[in-house]
Amino acid sequence: MRHTPSYVLTDPLEVKRLIRENPWATIVSNTANGLVASHYPVVLEESADDTISVVSHVGRPDEKLHELGEHEMLMIIQGPHGYISPGWYANDELVPTWNHVTAHLYGVPQILSDAENFEVLDGLVDHFEKQLPEPVSLSIDEQQSRRIAKGTVGIRFVVTRFDARLKLSQNKTPEVFDRIVAALETDGPFASPALAAEMRRVRGDAPA
Repeated sequence: MRHTPSYVLTDPLEVKRLIRENPWATIVSNTANGLVASHYPVVLEESADDTISVVSHVGRPDEKLHELGEHEMLMIIQGPHGYISPGWYANDELVPTWNHVTAHLYGVPQILSDAENFEVLDGLVDHFEKQLPEPVSLSIDEQQSRRIAKGTVGIRFVVTRFDARLKLSQNKTPEVFDRIVAALETDGPFASPALAAEMRRVRGDAPA
């Protein structure tokens, strides 16, 4: 990503929050046959220190296509993002931009055993299903679930370095910032309440 010092995000806790709230990842590998990209859900492994670790799975034969475990892999986490019109600035600026929160995570994924993979899959389902009034669990039919799980390969991805950006109009005056947030909260063509909420959070606004 472009290195703009004022937008660089260095806090591991903020990166963890980004993963926690945006658990759909793009994984990219530079293999012997060229670049390979896939998309999978991830779950952050909670820890008290700055370690960033996620667990996930890939469907076979993606583990071979990515050559998982053989070299460094890039995982991209994308948070709220959206178009910012210069018409919202109310001054002479004419150049639009795109606000976003993005993290590039690097590391060598660890391949999990079949037992560990099923545990990860079970936990992943429970992680998302717990928000529903009648959650579904793999334990409802564990035999069938284990049979389906054989078509996947579990991974643990411990991040060794990351490159993240928090570009949310921090360079604008409070008045312009407020106009941008207000525009994002309307029902216009570029409305993005999630992006507006992220901007308010970073500025320190009290939750509504």
